[in-house]
Amino acid sequence: MIDVDLPGRSVWKHRFVPIGIALIVALGAGYWWYTLGDGQLHYVTAPATRGDVAPYVTSSGTVNPVTTIQVGSYVSGVINELHCDFNTKVHKGQLCAKIDPRPYLTVIDQAKANLAQAEAQLGKDRANLAFTKEVYDRDLNLLERGIISQETSDTAKNAFLQAQAQIALDEATIKQHQAVVSSAQVNLDYTNIISPVDGTVVSRNITQGQTVAASFQTPTLFLIATDLTKMQVDTNVSESDIGGVSEGNEASFRVEAYPDHPFIGKVVQVRQAPQSVQNVVTYDVVIGVDNPELLLKPGMTAATRIVIQRHNNVMRVPNQALRYFPGGLSAAKNPKEAQVWVLRDGKPVRVPVVTGLEDDTYTEIAKGELAVDDPVVITERVDKGSSSSPGGNQTGPRLPRV
Repeated sequence: MIDVDLPGRSVWKHRFVPIGIALIVALGAGYWWYTLGDGQLHYVTAPATRGDVAPYVTSSGTVNPVTTIQVGSYVSGVINELHCDFNTKVHKGQLCAKIDPRPYLTVIDQAKANLAQAEAQLGKDRANLAFTKEVYDRDLNLLERGIISQETSDTAKNAFLQAQAQIALDEATIKQHQAVVSSAQVNLDYTNIISPVDGTVVSRNITQGQTVAASFQTPTLFLIATDLTKMQVDTNVSESDIGGVSEGNEASFRVEAYPDHPFIGKVVQVRQAPQSVQNVVTYDVVIGVDNPELLLKPGMTAATRIVIQRHNNVMRVPNQALRYFPGGLSAAKNPKEAQVWVLRDGKPVRVPVVTGLEDDTYTEIAKGELAVDDPVVITERVDKGSSSSPGGNQTGPRLPRV
């Protein structure tokens, strides 16, 4: 392809090149003027303080009574009496409900009649035993005198031995019927639904006139909490955080009913059984808490915070201070070395430090030439049109105190 140089083409080419260069220079100068040319560099600082550093694990859980007793029914029948309701305070042995006892009374009456019949049969057979013994003794005397044959004596002996065996059989039958009577009495007693402990009824699952069927599975009629002044929070902690949780750890939580009321407790149990939901493995951590005012109700959702470790009254700085470096971390010679920058005479001064515990807000300074209220730099910014002198400082955002 032949490039034909049209008339005037080279003239326009040489004219547009310097115009483009001038435009780029003008844009650069405008950007510099807008961002830096009329602005001042300010350091945002926060004071070094003494206080607590406490890393923690957060999770959600459910408030439950420490001990909840399920009161069920061993027998089936119609509920014809109901003496307990929600929030009823009950005592051990107190009658809460009663199942219609008439079917079980009938069974007892029949079992007692069979027992009486067996006892009467025993009396009859004892009389027969006494008779056969007399006959056998008389035949032995007659056999010795040669009046009767040996066969007659043996027949009397056989009758006597059978009478003895019948007595043993009757006694075993009587014990069997006594067991049937006892079993029927147990079933009759189970028609009385009583509280096995002192506590408060937190759930009632029956109504008067309802038929309870206990054929395949024992139905739960009442739930009784033994002591609502002692509660626990069953919270699920992820497998990535469970390593730092142990019995005795401090814990706190809040419930939606009292958003401004933190509840304080401690970890009383870390259960070993894993729970997997959608391939997420968690472990049940039980937090014990006192509930003297009965503010906490069973089933409340709790947002928990479990303190893994705590260092009290230590020198600390905001976490952002350890991530600051003049010109950015890319300009740091050794970014892995812990350091903070303290504003002195309007200029940031590097202070090497050794860090300790770290939570979501603060980092402990185990070693370092820092004093309380030293202004540590957490970031820097350029304010266009500021009248302050270069290198001036501004107090950073207020940080929550732990």
